[in-house]
Amino acid sequence: MARSRLPDLAGAAHLELVPGVRQLHPEDAMVDAMLSGWRSQQLSRNLKHGTIYDRMRIVKKFQDFSAEYPWQWSAGHMDDWSATLTSERHLAASTVRGYQGAVRLFTEFLVDPRYGWAPVCETAFGTFPVAICHEWNTIPHLQEYEGQPEARPFSREELQLFLDYADDQVERALRSGRKGALAAYRDATIFKTIYGWGLRRTETSKLDLLDFGRNPKARQFGRYGTLMVRFGKAKRGQPPRRRNVLSVMDWAVESVQDYVENVRPRFGFPNNPALWVTERGGRVRPAHINDRFVEYRDALGLPKELVPHSLRHSYVTHLTEDGVDRRFIQQQVGHENDSSTAIYTHVSDDFMDTALQNALEPAFV
Repeated sequence: MARSRLPDLAGAAHLELVPGVRQLHPEDAMVDAMLSGWRSQQLSRNLKHGTIYDRMRIVKKFQDFSAEYPWQWSAGHMDDWSATLTSERHLAASTVRGYQGAVRLFTEFLVDPRYGWAPVCETAFGTFPVAICHEWNTIPHLQEYEGQPEARPFSREELQLFLDYADDQVERALRSGRKGALAAYRDATIFKTIYGWGLRRTETSKLDLLDFGRNPKARQFGRYGTLMVRFGKAKRGQPPRRRNVLSVMDWAVESVQDYVENVRPRFGFPNNPALWVTERGGRVRPAHINDRFVEYRDALGLPKELVPHSLRHSYVTHLTEDGVDRRFIQQQVGHENDSSTAIYTHVSDDFMDTALQNALEPAFV
C-alpha cells in the first residue's frame, strides 16, 4: 500500500530535503534543513523577519546547551536549561518564558505530522523528535504575571506634583532666557498625553497630528475627541495593533490643543507629520521620554518604582476609582483580557474601603 503524500506545506520535510543526496555530516545537514523549514513555515504566516531570527537564535543556543540534536532532546534538557536561565543567569521571568516559547514552537513544528520531520529522522537516525515542553517545566503555567512586583501607579498627589513640576520647567526656561522652553512645553504635554489617554511610550512617540479625530458623542472636544493609536503593542511576530481611544479628560484635551495650535508651529517643520518634533525636525524617541521622566522624578525625590509606564497604570487605576466601566477601560488601553487590566489596577485604600462598605450595606438594610 503506497504511503499518502504529505501536503506541500511551507517547511515540510520533503520540500527541504533533497532526495538521493549523501551528506558528509548528515546530522548537521538535518538540523540545517529543520531550521530552514521552520523559517519557511513562519514566513508563510507573515511573521516579522526579526522575530524569526530571534527565535532561531534561541533554538541554536538551546542546542548548544544540550549538546544533542533535536531528535535526541528530552524534557530533562528543558528542565536543566530553564534552571540555568533562572538560578544562574537570573533572567527575568518574562525573558525565560520567551526563550522557552521559542523552543516549544520549534519542537511542536518538528512533531507535527503534517510536516513529516519525525519519519525522516527515524529513517535516518533510528529516533525522532518529541515534545519537550510541558506545564511543569515552563513558566506560563506557573506564574500569570512576570512584571516587576514593585511597579505601581502614581498616587493622585504624586501625579499632580509631577505634572506641575513639568509645567514649572517651561516657566524656568522662559525666565532664564535660555533655549529649551519649547522642548519643556512639548515634554510636559507628552506626559499629560500618556496619562490622559493611557498610552505606552512607543505609542506616544509615534503619534502624528492627524491621529486625532472627532467624536460625535463628545462634541465638546472638537477635533480631539478620539485618538487613533496606530502603533499599539503587537503580538509576537505580528504587525502593531491599532485601537481608537476616546478622549475622557477635558484638561488633557485642552493641553494638547494648546500645544498643537500655539507651541508646535514654533518648532517649524510644517510638513513633518509627527505630533512631537525635535528642534532639528526629527521625531521624539521613547528614550528621550524616559530620560526626561527620570530627570523630573529624581529632581522631585519620587520613588524609583515610578517609571513612564506608571502613567499608563495610573490612567487605569484612577478611572477605576472614578467608577468608569471596567470593560470600557479595557478597550481604551487595548487589553484583550480583563486579567491584564486587573494587573494594571492598584486602587487606593480609600476606594477599597468605600467599595467594601457599598457591598456590605444591603446586608444591613
